[in-house]
Amino acid sequence: MKQGVVAAIAMLAGLVANAGPVLADQLDDIMRAGTIRISTDVAIPPAGMLNGQMQPIGSDVETAQLLAKDWSLKLEIVPTTGSTRIPNALSGRADIIISTLSVTPERAKIIDFSRAYTILQSVVGGSPTVQVDSIAGLKGMSVAVTRGTTQDTKLTGLAGANGFTVQRYDDDATLVTAGATGQSKLISTSVALVDAVKQKNPASEFAPKFVIDNFDIAIGVKKGEPRLLAKLNEWVLANLQNGKLNTIYKTYYKVDLPNSMRPPEVH
Repeated sequence: MKQGVVAAIAMLAGLVANAGPVLADQLDDIMRAGTIRISTDVAIPPAGMLNGQMQPIGSDVETAQLLAKDWSLKLEIVPTTGSTRIPNALSGRADIIISTLSVTPERAKIIDFSRAYTILQSVVGGSPTVQVDSIAGLKGMSVAVTRGTTQDTKLTGLAGANGFTVQRYDDDATLVTAGATGQSKLISTSVALVDAVKQKNPASEFAPKFVIDNFDIAIGVKKGEPRLLAKLNEWVLANLQNGKLNTIYKTYYKVDLPNSMRPPEVH
């Protein structure tokens, strides 16, 4: 009898031990730690950059700071690049991703996305000496892109049928320099980087020519974390409604978020 009781207790203890990891989730871990680790690229202005004191600033940085403040958490920025944003979250190095992460079907197979908190406008920009306002108008021209970006993928798929060529640079800084020095008359990138060309060389008068795509930008979360994802969705909606996310966007991009992204304010 005694042996039976001991065996039953041992079995119960085993079940409880096995249930522990199932009951725990990332939201609990974050709140227990009092810190949220956010994967953010600080080398893609104006979303992320370093100021003169080498402190991170930018639209994504301010978004991360606002989230941490609203949740009463300490913020830990986990510096990243485009290629390490998702691996940081999957490996547990970061809790979430706030880093110009556009929503794509391919990425949605690997991670979950929150409701979009901002957009990324992808354009073709160039010198006023080049007259073009559509993909069809690029025939016979060359457009520079950063290798491996959504612009590279999009234009590579359109180049053959529309008679233009795609010139690739390995990073955004080199692409901006190519535009500023006149090495590339047309580039395809974000509106912010087209403006960076003009800032680097005002005489270039670089400006957007036409829009290729508007990409929803969302917070990336490791799959299997429904409570964390739900809390993030609530937070994004609340800060779209109260205008704080629009204020951040307008500060860095000089225009408002599209009306479709800005739900009526709830009083």
